[in-house]
Amino acid sequence: MRIFAVKAVPNQEKIMGPWQMVWSRFKKNKVALVGLIILALLVVSAVLAPLLTPYEFDTIDTLSINKPPSLQHLLGTDDLGRDYFTRILYGGRISLQVGLFAVVISVILGSIVGGISGYYGGWLDNILMRLTEIFMSFPFLPLAITVSAIVGNNLPGEYKMYITMMVIGFLSWPGLARIVRGQILSLREQEFMQAATALGLSDTRKIFRHLLPNTVGYIIVYATVGMASAILTESALSFLGLGVVPPTPTWGNLVQFARDSYVLQYRPWLWIPPGLCIFLAVISINLIGDGLRDAIDPKSQR
Repeated sequence: MRIFAVKAVPNQEKIMGPWQMVWSRFKKNKVALVGLIILALLVVSAVLAPLLTPYEFDTIDTLSINKPPSLQHLLGTDDLGRDYFTRILYGGRISLQVGLFAVVISVILGSIVGGISGYYGGWLDNILMRLTEIFMSFPFLPLAITVSAIVGNNLPGEYKMYITMMVIGFLSWPGLARIVRGQILSLREQEFMQAATALGLSDTRKIFRHLLPNTVGYIIVYATVGMASAILTESALSFLGLGVVPPTPTWGNLVQFARDSYVLQYRPWLWIPPGLCIFLAVISINLIGDGLRDAIDPKSQR
């Protein structure tokens, strides 16, 4: 009788899905993780604002006008006696919301235009791309200022937030449209699209169920960078009085206090904290975008 030795088969590595691989690579990027933590802290502080402060953002206290930072008011008060720490927390809600919804509008428009243009090609592609180039030829910030000034003057102040969202969103889609179009021009020649054609799938199903989902990685990276840009644009518009206007606070219109030379020199707690919040939000989102780009496309790493 012969005795055969059987070697134990080592455990196979766990099979990872594409998004698990992306997350695994993203976690290895310590700088991107720091950006994610900073952004999470800003979002949580804005969402939990009612729990972090006992004041309301629009409560006027004439007995506490222009108070310096203290235990009662961590960042002092403004010229109407409103608690400044509270206004920064609630201002974060508006600034982040404007950035988020502006990016949603931009992603929807850019994905639809780029998807249709890349799939059909021909004369429709030429028309849509020439339209995209027309939008891209205008300087973004001056055009946003002009449109916001024209449209916003006819509406009450409480609707300025929605106008700002739409202005930024409707003017920032061309870049994504070109990215999506380029990807779909390549994807539509793949074998899975030939199979979809053989199965008799409609054009709409091919574009929105098979082509666009394969570009979602690029869309996510664009959305992170676009959100940072939208926050900066909202801050610039609000600083100039053409975005969200008081009493609704945003980080942008809170920095307006820096326009007063006395406040600029002797009351820095009124403009440094909101400016720092803008800086942290933008830099953290950009770090996350860089990390996602490297995680989705490892070839892009230097």
